Amino acid sequence: MPGVTVATRGGVGSRLLAAMSYLGILCLIPLMVNRDDEYVAFHARQGLVLWIWAVVAFVAVAVPGFGPAFFRISSMAIPVLALAGLVSVLANRAWMLPLVYGLARRL
Repeated sequence: MPGVTVATRGGVGSRLLAAMSYLGILCLIPLMVNRDDEYVAFHARQGLVLWIWAVVAFVAVAVPGFGPAFFRISSMAIPVLALAGLVSVLANRAWMLPLVYGLARRL
């Protein structure tokens, strides 16, 4: 995955908030607390897209036919992408997650 050059300003605090971005609804905390930090905002936006995707997948289960298949695919893809996001935070990088970054940059 290619990386994006995003400077970290807050050190360990920024990395903790960035890691929190990939833990479901907790992605809202970095968005509210430290949105002015470009590194945190990058990860928080990607985490927000993953969380919204998870909510849509959960609701889609009720749709006959396509819904359960979408949920199964999403329930495999979302944790893998979230783990990739966490690894990028541990590596102090800003990886553009496939299927996610395109939507996240529009937020």
